Amino acid sequence: GRLEAVTQQMGYHPQYLDSFLKTQHYLMHMDGPLPFDCRHYIAIMAAARHQCRYLVNLHVLQFLRAGGDPQWLRGLEFIPPKLRNLNEINKILAHRPWLITKEHIEKLLKISEWSWSLAELVHAVVLLAHCHALASFVFGCGCEQDEGLGGRGSLKPLSLGNQCFCEATAGNGCSQELLRINRKRSLDSCMELDSLRERMQRIHVETEGRDEMRLLQQDREEGEGQGAEVGVQGGTERCSDPSAGLSPLADTDGEVTGATNLACYMQDPDFGYQDFARRDEDQTQVFRVQDYSWEDHGFSLVNRLYSDIGHLLDEKFRMVDGLQSSAMAKRQGCEPSVFKRGIWNYIHCMFGIRYDDYDYAEVNQLLERMLKVYIKTVTCYPEKTNSEMFDRFWKQFKHSEKVHVNLLILEARMQAELLYALQAITQYMI
Repeated sequence: GRLEAVTQQMGYHPQYLDSFLKTQHYLMHMDGPLPFDCRHYIAIMAAARHQCRYLVNLHVLQFLRAGGDPQWLRGLEFIPPKLRNLNEINKILAHRPWLITKEHIEKLLKISEWSWSLAELVHAVVLLAHCHALASFVFGCGCEQDEGLGGRGSLKPLSLGNQCFCEATAGNGCSQELLRINRKRSLDSCMELDSLRERMQRIHVETEGRDEMRLLQQDREEGEGQGAEVGVQGGTERCSDPSAGLSPLADTDGEVTGATNLACYMQDPDFGYQDFARRDEDQTQVFRVQDYSWEDHGFSLVNRLYSDIGHLLDEKFRMVDGLQSSAMAKRQGCEPSVFKRGIWNYIHCMFGIRYDDYDYAEVNQLLERMLKVYIKTVTCYPEKTNSEMFDRFWKQFKHSEKVHVNLLILEARMQAELLYALQAITQYMI
């Protein structure tokens, strides 16, 4: 699909953009275990977990172009049980991937009329992780907005009173006509996407939101230096929540703007990120990369079950690691590789992933508190991100450098989800 706002932002780093687009195209449009309409519906389910209308609307249209049943767009109750059974793993991967177990895998693969094959499940898992991480990038760079100057205008979420395109089958008369038209158009036509873009621009409206900057300032005054530190207790890294007290964008009645628009694609909408470090559980719960890593374990498994995707993902991970960030690191007084590793390991730490060869005290030295608030928000609950967080935080960074940080968030988050899911699949196979 055409991701104009996303590719505009990624275009600051063209080599990475090329790698991303190859992976995106392979996942959605090349030969693979899953039917094309199911791929786009899985993407809808994944994006809905973070209320990302940008991706939901894009894949709704792609779903219809791939011959998908419009009735499915009425919600999870209208899709086949096999696809609906993916909801649990989608929910957990999006918010608390450390809860994934081999039992979740076994439940999907058990012999029944609606069972998944291993290859299908791996394809689905990669899709889910890809779309969850991409939602973080979409919110982090402000792509969930009317495209303004340089793609950096104010975020303009839909109001509760407006129907988005994904609700077209729920009784919106004019959209029913759009559905019939879209079903008839050829698969190689791009007119629908232009129409969707224009429609989204028309229906986006300004809404009042809580002043998150004010909340962050209060949080800073009440506990300077607390809640943004990474410490070591009992041999286990603790990454506390620097964005405690943040609230999502809200309307004047205090309700989350647009939350009901995508509710039909979710079950248990209140299930969200929970700080891994605050769990009172045994430290063996920590995921040690020395025991299961992408390079030594995940890559070979995913590549064996879903041909070539491992190579594409590995190229993307390596590409983001190789991006130049000398100016960004210089401002922090360190080497580029040190700065990037600090961001990567901080993100993985928030998901309970530990590197035994890393001194986590470096994170507090390298990353100022406001930057950590931004990274934590975009990574763990991107739907709470607003334009001020992108425009006003870490002003000393250039726009391309901010995009670079968001690319690190995208790839680190995706790898974290894949590590947990692939480890569970490995344990099931063993």
